[in-house]
Amino acid sequence: MSRLSDSAAQHLLVYAKGAVMGVSDSVPGVSGGTIAVAANIYDRIIYALRAMDAGALRLLLKGRPKECWQRVDGTFLLLLGLGIASGLLLSANLIVYLIESNPEPLRAFFIGLIAAAIWMLRGEIVLGDLRNALSAVGGALLVLLVSMASPGESQPSAVYLFICGMIAISAMLLPGLSGAFILLLLGAYEYMLAALTAFDIPVLLIFLAGCVLGVLLMSRIVAWLLRRHRRRAYGFISGMLAGSIPALWPWQAAPDGGAAVQFMAGRPVAPADYLELTGGEPMTLICLAALLAGLGLTLAARGLSRKPP
Repeated sequence: MSRLSDSAAQHLLVYAKGAVMGVSDSVPGVSGGTIAVAANIYDRIIYALRAMDAGALRLLLKGRPKECWQRVDGTFLLLLGLGIASGLLLSANLIVYLIESNPEPLRAFFIGLIAAAIWMLRGEIVLGDLRNALSAVGGALLVLLVSMASPGESQPSAVYLFICGMIAISAMLLPGLSGAFILLLLGAYEYMLAALTAFDIPVLLIFLAGCVLGVLLMSRIVAWLLRRHRRRAYGFISGMLAGSIPALWPWQAAPDGGAAVQFMAGRPVAPADYLELTGGEPMTLICLAALLAGLGLTLAARGLSRKPP
């Protein structure tokens, strides 16, 4: 009974981690890959996705579905996928509300998640090694350059939505790169958010098909890097995580002087200047509490996931 209870708890934890990934993936500037690193499941996700290859297909065609399921870590991916889907559905309205009503604490919370992830990766990288240090700098610069790009606008066609799905999911697999922001740059973010809230099946299926192809391709690239160049890969990942923090700074002023309500839409300012520049309350203590909550929840989740589910 104890083993069954422990197994159920671990399965629930995987689902919960997926839900948090889904919520974060809907926020421009936040990466589901970041949450995966913080939750200690990033490697497992990449290798499970990488296992979806010709060997898995042969097992399935030979009538050995159980072996195929085990090969691709099916239970883990199923629970995680259900969690991600639940998080996306929940956040379609909730995140929009939080971004509009309480963007400062929400940004601070995600910074706490990212800071904890960087701390937990300290054993994976050696910044004293020049190549690893350069990898970290390269990762930070990549995210900073992406965050400074201007969002595009377009009316997406079916082919364009398919391509957007490929690109966005590839970004989601990389900690520090936001798939939602990539959609914003491509001009498809609001369109896809509306499709999700309206449950527009044809649009969602086209986008999902692009996501599937993107996952299959990107997971192979990342898996190869983790196997052959692990320290440099994690150096690059740590750099991407650190590079995403400026874009998530809680106190941002819009170019016209008002508060930057939308993520990635303003310039960072000091809390002391925020009220004067924007007329908004900086809520410094609440933001600090949100940041510490992000740190604490991440470290607690890491502790709970010491034993693999």
